[in-house]
Amino acid sequence: MAQAFFITGTDTDAGKTSVAAGLLCAAKQQGCSTLAMKPVASGCEMTEQGLRNSDALALIAQSTVPLPYSQINPYAFAPAIAPHIAAQEAGVELSVAGLYRAAQVILQEQADFTLIEGAGGWRVPISATEFLSDFAITLQLPVILVVGVKLGCINHALLSAQAILSDGLKLAGWVANVVDPHCARLAENLATLQQLMPAPCLAEVPHLTHANAEHVAEYVKLIPQSML
Repeated sequence: MAQAFFITGTDTDAGKTSVAAGLLCAAKQQGCSTLAMKPVASGCEMTEQGLRNSDALALIAQSTVPLPYSQINPYAFAPAIAPHIAAQEAGVELSVAGLYRAAQVILQEQADFTLIEGAGGWRVPISATEFLSDFAITLQLPVILVVGVKLGCINHALLSAQAILSDGLKLAGWVANVVDPHCARLAENLATLQQLMPAPCLAEVPHLTHANAEHVAEYVKLIPQSML
């Protein structure tokens, strides 16, 4: 049965793409067809083929359904800045309607396991009037929240979870991704999150020097079979 999720993070650099790539890799290892989308990406590099984003490329590397880059990452911007500012500077209009149309191309492929990855945290603006969370609401997909575990993560995680639920979406679960190797009282922070988060912890990913998809997959492969 085909399953699709929207994956978001508590903040920029929470490790959304590392976890997403690990999930896709784990799904592949279980014999699933996989596909992922990064609708909006800032911080792209110019190549002979055009602007390319390292996060989008990482997702493509773990996708078994071959699609053109432009369908995986339809909105690519060079500056590593907020998407709505990057779009404005590039003279591009971002809208929920446009993102939704692009996402339908991905979802219609009906891969066994599909991820649509957001940008930054939950309430990221894409224009003066719309947010990336509005796009997620329109998709009506269950959400996976990647918690970047560092000082302050409990507040960020609880507020993000509250916003997702208040927006009427299902929080399928959260992944603890240790981004700060020197995080004080790590075990206690994780225990507090386990106690207070209104959704199951799907996996705990330790701080990895080389967070490639195969390595991350070792920690997320215990996610319930029904989600992969």
